[in-house]
Amino acid sequence: MTDANVDRARKLDCATLSDAMDKLGIEGVCRGIKPRDHGFRLAGRAYTVLYGPIDPINPGTVGDYVDEMKPGEVAVLDNGGREDCTVWGDILTQFAHTSGLAGTVIDGPCRDVHLCLELGYPVYSRSFSMKTGKDRVQVDAVQVPVNIGDARVCPGDLLVGDSDGVVVIPRGREEDVLAEAERIQAAEDAIRALVAEGHSITEARRKMNYHALQTREKA
Repeated sequence: MTDANVDRARKLDCATLSDAMDKLGIEGVCRGIKPRDHGFRLAGRAYTVLYGPIDPINPGTVGDYVDEMKPGEVAVLDNGGREDCTVWGDILTQFAHTSGLAGTVIDGPCRDVHLCLELGYPVYSRSFSMKTGKDRVQVDAVQVPVNIGDARVCPGDLLVGDSDGVVVIPRGREEDVLAEAERIQAAEDAIRALVAEGHSITEARRKMNYHALQTREKA
């Protein structure tokens, strides 16, 4: 089934979406989360996973949740920003790519980076390493609010990633954010066109009221 707002978001870059959220007073930048390849792009709905330290009495699994995910969803993994172990590797990458997932976003490291590069499967993470999360962490909950790079992500929120990183758009505000981002993008496209025609930057920006584009709205 087509998701119209995912399609709209796919046409916008993270910088424009960040500007729109700044204007609306919404925090949504996943700070410190970077693409494993600057050619990666993703847009999709969040399927959230919360990790915690391994339970020595009743140890859980690291990655079986992917069997429940639907094509087009983004695996959003909160590993608490810890750097000592990974929660995503080549088997999950292969499965996610084959299953049509939109990408993976991790607050923590990933591993087996070579395969996501070979397949073109978008992985965004805080870092990369080779140390397994098995017997170190486990899935504590799925489809609950999580924190990714200081941004709150709830199940079904809209995530967009590009070469600059990842932004999360709260589901309850996505119409406002997308509309504002589309307005900013249209104005910036018009500025580029004016400059191409020979106008100065100053003149083009003044004509499109550029300096008011990202000014935060008053409450």
